[in-house]
Amino acid sequence: MNTNFNLNHTIKLLSIFIFVIASSCASRKDIVYFQDEPLNTESELDNMVELTYKTNDILTIDVSSIEPAAVMPFNLAPVSYGDTNGSNLNANGSLMRQTYLVDPSGSIEFPVLGTLTVSGLTRTQATEMLKERLREYVRDAIVNIRLINFTVTVLGEVNRPGTYTIQDERISLSEALGLAGDLTIYGKRDNVFLIREVNGKKKYAKLDLRSINVVNSPVYYLSQNDVIYVEPNKAQVRQSSYNQNTSVIISAVATLATIAAILINSK
Repeated sequence: MNTNFNLNHTIKLLSIFIFVIASSCASRKDIVYFQDEPLNTESELDNMVELTYKTNDILTIDVSSIEPAAVMPFNLAPVSYGDTNGSNLNANGSLMRQTYLVDPSGSIEFPVLGTLTVSGLTRTQATEMLKERLREYVRDAIVNIRLINFTVTVLGEVNRPGTYTIQDERISLSEALGLAGDLTIYGKRDNVFLIREVNGKKKYAKLDLRSINVVNSPVYYLSQNDVIYVEPNKAQVRQSSYNQNTSVIISAVATLATIAAILINSK
């Protein structure tokens, strides 16, 4: 009788163990990126959206020409911030460039030309607008505009969460996740959350990395100050909710079970 009891007890424990292991295993569908069929044509990849400038962007604007003296009034003079030695050099022995901050009205104050509205313009549009305004003063002016505070923030189940400064003024969702060291094994591939500010209001989007069609999403190419959040899967949520003394409790229960089995067999 004791033998049958122990056998049934063992079978039940093994069944529970197998069930737990099987339920904790993630399937290929949960893990692998871009599982759909390949895109049909190259035209489907044509969503290279050019960023537009907005409030709180920091810009550098350089105006050049074959006549350097003619464009001098349109370029901010380099300065040294916090200089206490009476020189124009910073700690590295070089001058620091002045920048333009896009104010709450979407404008910047430009030398000679005065107030210029740049919010909502792409780099190409802003460049053409400046060239047109400068044509009255300088022939064939060359205008170079750069956004220097383009950052994206990646949070949640990634290997290196943080805020990243982008040099190229253009980055895709995949590239941003690459900067953050990719998703951990605990990140939900089907629920990557994107937060974007549009005209002062927060907008949200949910992206499924398991689908190849994610590259066709209108938010696949990121905007400045976008926030990406990778939700943890159920296994990680359960693990984080475990009591720190769980292992001790399990060990104690196992010990008591062993003692009970010994006492039963000794009868």
